[in-house]
Amino acid sequence: MKSNNHQSAVPEHTAVRVALWRALHVQIDSKPHVLVDEIGMKLIDEDHWRDRQDMHPQFSKSMRASIVARARFIEDLVEEQVKEGITQYVILGAGLDTFAQRRTTMASQLHIFEVDQPGPQAWKQKRLVELGFALPQWLHFVPVNFEVGESWWDRLIAAGFDQAKPAIFVSTGVSMYLSKEANLVTLRQMARLAKDSTFAMTFMLTPDLMAPEERSSMEFVMKKAEEAGTPFKSLFTPPEILMLAENAGFTKAQYISFEDLALQYFSDRSDGLRPPSAEGFLVVTT
Repeated sequence: MKSNNHQSAVPEHTAVRVALWRALHVQIDSKPHVLVDEIGMKLIDEDHWRDRQDMHPQFSKSMRASIVARARFIEDLVEEQVKEGITQYVILGAGLDTFAQRRTTMASQLHIFEVDQPGPQAWKQKRLVELGFALPQWLHFVPVNFEVGESWWDRLIAAGFDQAKPAIFVSTGVSMYLSKEANLVTLRQMARLAKDSTFAMTFMLTPDLMAPEERSSMEFVMKKAEEAGTPFKSLFTPPEILMLAENAGFTKAQYISFEDLALQYFSDRSDGLRPPSAEGFLVVTT
């Protein structure tokens, strides 16, 4: 990875892993691909990345399926919202998301706001320019220093977000690192969005709801996350997450299981690629 050694100025290790799993799906899994994204891999520019332990084809199989399933679901949801006239798309914890670079025809109909920490975001912008990608006026980078308590909402408004207009907000792979109280605060913020706005977030299921073969691997992932200083703080049952949405003020809330996504995106595959049942989506509308 071409970057300086200052830790805050490089992507989070989780963002790197997600980007590489997306590329691995394209490179080793059979067609049709659920998502085609090798741009993140090019941004990272890591030599011998396929040799990483977490990129082992079998070890990463269910996890990369989960990553491409959630990304595909979000992009299909955004496409649906664009057809309904939505013109604002906010990605919380954007990491190395490449929607704006891959889906330019649809993206150019939107104002896209990527919310992330300042260092990794500056690194990403620099790499995009180095690779020859334009930084169009409709793509807004929203750096937020969470460690010093900056408000992402205030930064979003300052970046040009119009709170009088409906929008689609997404947050994937974030909720488990936040306390249940912090997740409720986020949902309450979303409940105050303009009418006809949508918020989609992933959440981790409690271990008792996971398939036995998934439970042990998820416990391993949780152990590694804690060792890395990013412990999982919130796991939910589907009724709990729906109740949280209701407590936040939403009247329209839907639980989408990864079994639903498996049926939608993986049912015709013969290679056994399938997302695990350990994660789910909450989709709420104002």
